[in-house]
Amino acid sequence: MQQAAIDTLFMTVVAMIFVIIIGFLLGLLLYSLSRNKSPFAKICYSVLSVVSNIFRSIPYIVLIILLMDFSRKLVGTGIGAKAAIPSLIVSAAPFYARLVEIAFREVDSGVLEAADAMGASRIQKIFKVLIPESTPALLSGVTLTTITMIGFTAMAGIIGGGGLGGLAYQEGFSRNNNTVTLVATVLILVIVFIIQFVGDQLVKRSDKR
Repeated sequence: MQQAAIDTLFMTVVAMIFVIIIGFLLGLLLYSLSRNKSPFAKICYSVLSVVSNIFRSIPYIVLIILLMDFSRKLVGTGIGAKAAIPSLIVSAAPFYARLVEIAFREVDSGVLEAADAMGASRIQKIFKVLIPESTPALLSGVTLTTITMIGFTAMAGIIGGGGLGGLAYQEGFSRNNNTVTLVATVLILVIVFIIQFVGDQLVKRSDKR
């Protein structure tokens, strides 16, 4: 049980590090392209949007099967917590990217216009205006994505990903041991509640309103 909980946390933490980095950069790119009126930018935005929507729409249980060979080549194994990480990243990064794009879109246009009037560069607008103004929404997005990730790790356990989901299925459901299934479920709920509480507190502290 302890090892299963550790595997769940390991998959979640490692995958979320990559999801936050990739999702933030992709979301920033989507936001920048959406504000660019050139035909090339519009085409790029449409292509990225379609690709992002495709990966967000594929059910995770299907995606992990599709990426099984890729994961095996990348991490050297097709089962266990490490094998589930690539599919977790591919599934969640586009989801968080959309949340990042939405967070940036919600920044008051007057603030951006004021930054332009003061001669701020693109980099300055990103780090001194966009990110500070959208921090609560970005943190809320991280919280939501992390909770979603916990659910993904549980599904990964069904096909050999390990973690609490794997324990609930292999030791609980398959062996008709309802106690193991119940305990694993409760542990997953506890992890989700802790993440939600911490995320809510961070959002409140970062909100300047």
